[in-house]
Amino acid sequence: MTTLWVDVAVAALLVGSGGLVLVAALGLWRLPSFFLRMHAPALASTLAAWVVTLASIVHFTAHEGSLSLHAWLIIIVLSITAPVTTIVLARAALFRRRRAGDALPPPLGGRG
Repeated sequence: MTTLWVDVAVAALLVGSGGLVLVAALGLWRLPSFFLRMHAPALASTLAAWVVTLASIVHFTAHEGSLSLHAWLIIIVLSITAPVTTIVLARAALFRRRRAGDALPPPLGGRG
């Protein structure tokens, strides 16, 4: 009976994670510019990954009988690399738009 409730909790967490990813996809579809489109998936997909990690920890802890934290390694690496990737993409897009002559704020550092 205990595993039934654990499986229900894990299923609810995974469905919630899928809902967060759906919200991120809707943000990609609805938002008009590249810089706005970057924001929704970066936040929602990272939160969804944390929810999947929590579901994994609950599942393996319940079925193995001891605390299982091996999934933390994956989410820690993802939490470090996802914002860095987002920043690199934003800087590359900003650089390309400046090179194309679009009206954008000047770069930091007094140049421009």
